[in-house]
Amino acid sequence: MHAPTAQAELAKAEAAKAKTKRARKSFWLKQLHTWHWMSSAISLVGILIFAVTGFTLNHASDIEGAPKSVDRAAQLPAPLFAKVKSDDAPDSKKPIPADVAKWIEGQVRIDASGTAEWSAEEIYLAKPRPGGDAWIAIDRATGAVTSETTNRGWIAYLNDLHKGRNSGGWWKLFIDIFAFACLVFTLTGLVLLWMHSKHRKSTWPIVIAGLVIPALIALFLIH
Repeated sequence: MHAPTAQAELAKAEAAKAKTKRARKSFWLKQLHTWHWMSSAISLVGILIFAVTGFTLNHASDIEGAPKSVDRAAQLPAPLFAKVKSDDAPDSKKPIPADVAKWIEGQVRIDASGTAEWSAEEIYLAKPRPGGDAWIAIDRATGAVTSETTNRGWIAYLNDLHKGRNSGGWWKLFIDIFAFACLVFTLTGLVLLWMHSKHRKSTWPIVIAGLVIPALIALFLIH
């Protein structure tokens, strides 16, 4: 009577252990799928943009846009000219006076805020941006204001976003969040590959190929 009871208890314990193992695996599988799809949703548009701009950057010479430039000129009124007129102060970097900047913005349609370079001859304010460039120059001897705005098109705009060129702090923050989401996406994908690899024999050969092929190209074909 005792032997069958002991075997039954052992079988029961093994079944409970297997059930616990399956429940734990199911829990982590559910969590990984949740993290995987959430990080995928967050990074989806970013990955699409970065994939397309990766192609356009790789073929930049074949997909060149035609830059368009607009030049404007104005003359500072005497009261405003007095605030930027030549003096004996050493070269420095500081903003254009607020009222002068506001007047210039109305004339040349370029944001005149930010730090400008002051010398005895001129005040120069560079305003680079994704997909284009702009600058303002004030002649400190005459009060003449000149400016130029250059637009290189949408492809250049997206390429500069890819590189984070002149994109500002908010875009930098987005790239940090996007990079973290991509990291979660790839790591959860790797663990999911491992969990399903028993039923998909080609999993690891494909993963290894994804590592070996670029490594061989980098080692032997890039000079």
